[in-house]
Amino acid sequence: MTPIEHLVVIYQENHSFDNYFGTYPVAANPQGEPAFNARPDTPTVNGLSEALLTDNPNSANPQRLDRSQEITCDNNHNYKPMQAAYDGGLLDKFVQAVGPTSSGCDPTLTMDYYDGNTVTGLWDYAQRFAMSDNNFAGTFGPSVPQALNLISGQTHGAISSRATSAVANGTLIGNLPPAHDDCDASGAVNPTTLEMAGSNIGDLLNAKGITWGWFTGGFKPTSYVNGKAVCGSTHDNIAGVPQNDYFNGEDDPFQYYPSTNNAHHVPPSSVAKIGSSDQARHQYDLSDFWAAADSGHMPAVSFLRAPSYAQGHPGYSDPLDEQQFLVTTINRLEKLPAWRSTAVMITWDESDGWYDHVMPPIVSPSNDPANDVLDGSGLCGTPKPGAYLDRCGFGPRIPLLVISPWSRTNFVDHSVIAQSAIIRFIEDNWSLGRIGDQSFDAISGTLATMFDFRHPHPQRLFLDPSTGEVSSH
Repeated sequence: MTPIEHLVVIYQENHSFDNYFGTYPVAANPQGEPAFNARPDTPTVNGLSEALLTDNPNSANPQRLDRSQEITCDNNHNYKPMQAAYDGGLLDKFVQAVGPTSSGCDPTLTMDYYDGNTVTGLWDYAQRFAMSDNNFAGTFGPSVPQALNLISGQTHGAISSRATSAVANGTLIGNLPPAHDDCDASGAVNPTTLEMAGSNIGDLLNAKGITWGWFTGGFKPTSYVNGKAVCGSTHDNIAGVPQNDYFNGEDDPFQYYPSTNNAHHVPPSSVAKIGSSDQARHQYDLSDFWAAADSGHMPAVSFLRAPSYAQGHPGYSDPLDEQQFLVTTINRLEKLPAWRSTAVMITWDESDGWYDHVMPPIVSPSNDPANDVLDGSGLCGTPKPGAYLDRCGFGPRIPLLVISPWSRTNFVDHSVIAQSAIIRFIEDNWSLGRIGDQSFDAISGTLATMFDFRHPHPQRLFLDPSTGEVSSH
């Protein structure tokens, strides 16, 4: 329905909008760090104003994190504590509710932010292309529910292998590994597994014969033991600590659905079949994406998932390893002949509990007395009769960038959207219809404002993966 014939969604981990873009487009520019100097016509964002920086309603003011502070503690980002942090719209309980409390961690960390001297590449992409400052996670809570929201707009229909607090009223509110995934690295710790009922965007694409795939770093097995795949590849993060490339189904939400599961990590039958329905069932290693793209067979819809060390998740990843992955990926995409018909969307799953000063619109109320506390005990708005509970949302504000010859340039979209706006774009662009069954695709808003299909800008932007600064090649 548009000039976009190839959509590439790069799905990262655990940063709020304020944590990465709170002071955009103004960076501190200390000596010795990559500099960011905004163009005079750069629009402002709904970010951290002077009062929020110096007289914040929380018990600590936000502080700038330097480029040397790339590895940080992991904040609390569970369903109930995150609601408590937002405190009925006052947004004043972040330190108490979600500040990190592990050994050696300072709870005030949750308030802090990076600027364009650390996430330089993201700021340069925002200035050349388009981004949203009003994009929200589907619900409050951790990674797996948000990954499911990305591909189905739905966290209801959760079927756990045994009773667990991660599932409430048939809705997933916590992290569980998939019921069928040989390479689940968390199964020994949490033997309770999850399967999802219902449909996802892959089912709609399959019904129309549209090529697609989810491509994950480390999905390719390093061996097989007793007929089961072992995904043993690792990378060191910037601190020199080795990380499993593929952790579990959290890295591939399609693994939770029987219709799109590739439990044994079976490879595609050929490069030419990548994106089509075959034995791989549209679930691939990241290397398979490049094999397809370099041979002129890039699928119409591709979801890219970095190996864990480059996902940006606090605790085991960081903004600098993340930048290396993002910039290297986009530089390579821009050199392909298919670039002229491609759009790249970069987004994150949830906020990790990092402070963000914007109260999300509550369009999915819930009143579970055991888990909802946004407006007081047992309250997150007033749900309509028959509404699925424990989907209090939208959740925290997260970044979203659109990088394409067809995106608006140096543009900030203030329209209210949510994570499932990405699958809504896919549905609309390829005329797939809606998922239904209270999927958030129907209420997520549209990404149309971020594009200008009448005035393409073919100029490519190449960045240095280390510094994020503009490069000549």
